[in-house]
Amino acid sequence: MENIEQTKAFYLLDEKIQRWIWQQGWTELREAQEEAIQPILEGKTDVIIAAATASGKTEAAFLPICSRLLKTDNFEASILYISPLKALINDQFSRISDLCKELDIKVYPWHGDIGSGRKKGFVKEPAGILLITPESLEAIFVNYGHDVKRIFSRLLYVIVDELHSFIGSERGIQLQSLLHRVEIAIRRRVPRIGLSATIGDMLLAAEFLRPGQGKDVRMIVSRSSGQELKLLLKGYVEKEIKIDENSNELKEDTFDDSSVESSIAESLFKTLRGTSNLIFANRRASVETYSDNLRGMCEENRVPNEFWPHHGSLSKELREEAESAIKDKSRPVSIVCTSTLEMGIDIGSVTSIAQIGVSPSVASMRQRLGRSGRRGDPAILRIYITEQEITNSTPLQDTLRANLVQSIAMVRLLLLKWYEPPPAKSFHLSTLIQQILSLIAQYGGVTASQAWDLLCNNGPFDLLNKKQFIELLRCMGNEGLLAQTNDGLLLHGRLGEKIVNHYSFYTAFITPEEYRLITRGKTLGTLPIDRPLSEGSLLIFGGRRWEVTGIDQQKKIIELIPAKGGRPPSFGGQAGWVHDSIRQEMYKIYTENDIPVFLDPTAKELLGEARYYFNRYGLENKHILQNGKNLLFFCWRGDKVMDTITALLRNNGIKAENDGIAITVLDTTEEELTGYLKNVAKESIEALELARTIKNKPSAKYDNFLSEDLMCADYLSSKMDLEGAQYMLKQIIGAH
Repeated sequence: MENIEQTKAFYLLDEKIQRWIWQQGWTELREAQEEAIQPILEGKTDVIIAAATASGKTEAAFLPICSRLLKTDNFEASILYISPLKALINDQFSRISDLCKELDIKVYPWHGDIGSGRKKGFVKEPAGILLITPESLEAIFVNYGHDVKRIFSRLLYVIVDELHSFIGSERGIQLQSLLHRVEIAIRRRVPRIGLSATIGDMLLAAEFLRPGQGKDVRMIVSRSSGQELKLLLKGYVEKEIKIDENSNELKEDTFDDSSVESSIAESLFKTLRGTSNLIFANRRASVETYSDNLRGMCEENRVPNEFWPHHGSLSKELREEAESAIKDKSRPVSIVCTSTLEMGIDIGSVTSIAQIGVSPSVASMRQRLGRSGRRGDPAILRIYITEQEITNSTPLQDTLRANLVQSIAMVRLLLLKWYEPPPAKSFHLSTLIQQILSLIAQYGGVTASQAWDLLCNNGPFDLLNKKQFIELLRCMGNEGLLAQTNDGLLLHGRLGEKIVNHYSFYTAFITPEEYRLITRGKTLGTLPIDRPLSEGSLLIFGGRRWEVTGIDQQKKIIELIPAKGGRPPSFGGQAGWVHDSIRQEMYKIYTENDIPVFLDPTAKELLGEARYYFNRYGLENKHILQNGKNLLFFCWRGDKVMDTITALLRNNGIKAENDGIAITVLDTTEEELTGYLKNVAKESIEALELARTIKNKPSAKYDNFLSEDLMCADYLSSKMDLEGAQYMLKQIIGAH
């Protein structure tokens, strides 16, 4: 990196900005900061800045932006900074205010916890930098609709922080729609700047930032990668749960003080105590379990507690208390958390990252790792993986140690700098319903033609055709969301008015709802389920196997009966939707002999077992394996393809389940399965009819207002991959 005095870009900045940089003691600009100055100052193009966490992306955007604001003709201009998190806005407010306090540039935070007085101050005089969430931007359209043009008339730039977190989600399509509506209101294009630490496919990310014109987005990707990385994957073996055949109860010797959870907690305590770390557990219940165990160990050893929980169900006060504790560098603090601390909030550098269980994705692993090893120290990642003890009753697929092999595959892809690409574009009809209602609130009413042109024809919901859009409007009218005047103006219906006037309207997303599990009138408990489900599906709950006999989508009830045989997977709590590339990397690991250097002795033994059984079953050249009365179909593809094949099998009356590493097929011969899969590979399949077989399709906020045809089309666009499934079958089944 060149010294600042040798950097041409530095001298393009306003003198006040140059002075601020010198005051910070900087001797050089970082790579992304250097490269971003000229294109942002020119303001003629959209820009994506992709660089590691804590690499100065915020300054890369705001140094040239503030230089533009300091020009005489821009004193009354505004900047729109959009964040996925309120906590990140609070964090960035203090950071950006530090830069702007001597520049006479006002900075306004705007989200649900900010008082109305500060918000009204910006609405009255909309100049300076506005830090806002998509939900609060939605609120501006609803509550200040006729003022939107004036509020954003002097808008210079839009910044989208943590860009990757929006792509492919309901919230992301909502953001695209809102930014499009801003430009429609002010009748001009505004340069957009996306900031992200992890983007799997830059071209897809650029297309998200500027739909239809992604090829014109300037991409600044920091290549700085000199940081040392230290890795350790520790393996654990969970003893078999023993059930008394007579009483059907757990045997007493099942309860063992030396459980895997206790062993992992002991390792975390011995390794991490005295330093500050982040410990990621995939489930909120696990966060509570481990933080409680670790706190107990502190008490037993008569030392101050250093371990705090952090997840979405905790109150704002408790989360902020944990965040403040780890920011205070006067004492060591480790936080056990879910994805809540994966991005955004600047908690400063932590010594290491611990991951309990399989990471949700490679991109998530990279994002979490970016929290460690700042300021020249090595980044440290410890992964804790549990596998079941192998006994005579161990299901065949458990002998392949899929959790361990998947984690190794994800680490290898991480080292190759591969990350999951953004999801393919979907219909997002639930969010379209919300945007139609928001549009009516903004303008006081719109025609169907105006809504079509603004949101679909020239907007982000361009996958819809006119016929589908008209059907959507008809559904909204039938449900009381819309009313239409004699001259064709669309207004809010009675229910639509009620929805828009409720504070919850501004959010486009909901958390997965829990289903109540019932057998013979008795409630077993609740479980969040977001994978395809139909009668005949299989799941494990309470340590027992069940078959689904009925699904009540409205009441969120699933009827169960005890399942016979087979080893179905457990719904709920999975690490995430697995990509094709991860499963294909797993296949490579099984077929190789190399042992990764980052495995501990137990993990090495587990990998050896996995390869032994893989070779014993002949899986290098075999895709269908007999497993008692059942079959296992190994296709080494991601969950979208496997879920689609599972749905195809069920639609043909075959009981099947996506078991992660393989599809479990019940009571079918290999000849029957092979013949059916060959037919599927070459047949023309009616996709909508296939989607009708899935009973738990509604998952987004307003899905229940959709007709069955629209719901099926929406589900197909986001959750299934029929083309990919048929292509795969032609490759591995059609060839035999």
